[in-house]
Amino acid sequence: MSKSPDGGGPAHPLWWWDRRRSALLDIVLAALAGLECAFGAYGVVQDRLHLGTGIAVAAAVPGALAGATLVVRRRWPAVPVLVALVFVPGLFGMILLVVSLYTLAATWEWPSRRRRVVALSALALVETFGMVLFAIFAPGEQADPAAPLPPAWVFVLLAALVAVGLTVPPVVTGLYVGARRRLVESLKDRAHGLEAELDLLAEQARERARRARLEERTRIAREMHDVVAHRVSLMVVHAAALERTIPRDPERAQQSAKLMGEVGRQALDELREILGVLRMAEPAAAQADRPDSLAGLPRLVDQSRAAGMLVSLTVSGDSCPYTGQAERTAYRLVQEGLTNAHKHAGGARVTVQLAYRPNGVRVAVVNAPADGDGAKVALPSGGNGLLGMRERVVALGGSFSAGPAEDGGFRVEAVLPSRLAVRADRLA
Repeated sequence: MSKSPDGGGPAHPLWWWDRRRSALLDIVLAALAGLECAFGAYGVVQDRLHLGTGIAVAAAVPGALAGATLVVRRRWPAVPVLVALVFVPGLFGMILLVVSLYTLAATWEWPSRRRRVVALSALALVETFGMVLFAIFAPGEQADPAAPLPPAWVFVLLAALVAVGLTVPPVVTGLYVGARRRLVESLKDRAHGLEAELDLLAEQARERARRARLEERTRIAREMHDVVAHRVSLMVVHAAALERTIPRDPERAQQSAKLMGEVGRQALDELREILGVLRMAEPAAAQADRPDSLAGLPRLVDQSRAAGMLVSLTVSGDSCPYTGQAERTAYRLVQEGLTNAHKHAGGARVTVQLAYRPNGVRVAVVNAPADGDGAKVALPSGGNGLLGMRERVVALGGSFSAGPAEDGGFRVEAVLPSRLAVRADRLA
């Protein structure tokens, strides 16, 4: 037979029993109560009523069946109590009465069975009290008729004690056991609920961790793209220029080779920074020292100018520091715009615009149409640069646009909100 998951009994309950030992206990109690009721019924018919032995044996059969009602005490707890109340006046069936009262009280479910428990327990108390009084004052032979009898209140007190002793303890015990059982079940339900909630929270935590890892990978991929695409593009441009100028101008070729080395070292430094400790936030006072801040735009423009690009930088408005993430985003946007100009508009004039406004800072890279005279350098393009820039700017609450300019060139522009600016009181 298959077992339940907790190992407490069969997987499929037997009738109204959850476990085999519960069924065995009820059968044993029913057998004891049946024997007591059978002998009690036999004694009443044989000794008190002075009827024949055959009739006494016949009367023992209903007594045995009455005790056997304890088998159904878990399914119908009121049935054994009612049967016991029928046999109590005959001064037998005490086992049946005590066990049935305990079972009835243990199945107390407020308020559906409250009245039933109270009514049957009170009836059993009154009936037991009357049964004891009747047994005391019933006419019969006395051992010594001349012996004085105690006062009547002594017999009443004795009957009350017997009645209370037979009914109150099983009822109180049943109430306690039932309350404890319900408390345990409630705690189990709460534990199962908490376990399910913890599983859900763990699953949500795993999902958040997965998303965080994905976002971090995306962020690192954007940083890698910005660094590698721009620096390597400059190196390719310098290499092409170096190839053309070596025979004609060795001195200029030497300068181009020197610039290539400098650009390569800068690319390596930025890659080490990205792959090393990725700082999420930095003090605003340190932004001017970073190569990828707004203060580093002139150097970035100079590098593209040294590669042969006709590029200029225009700064307007009252400058103020912005958060590290905002300045890096603006720097990467200019970097991506210059890289695209190297790729798609060789020889065209490029303008980098940095304007500080009351509502934020505007950064734009505008290139004129390619004139066809510039050197054609084949540079790969994956189409991810502008998409990454849009994601960066939108994540900061800014606006981004990229598309053809009025003169036929191309314009990349972003506006970062003023709430990203670092105020003077915050720097103090």
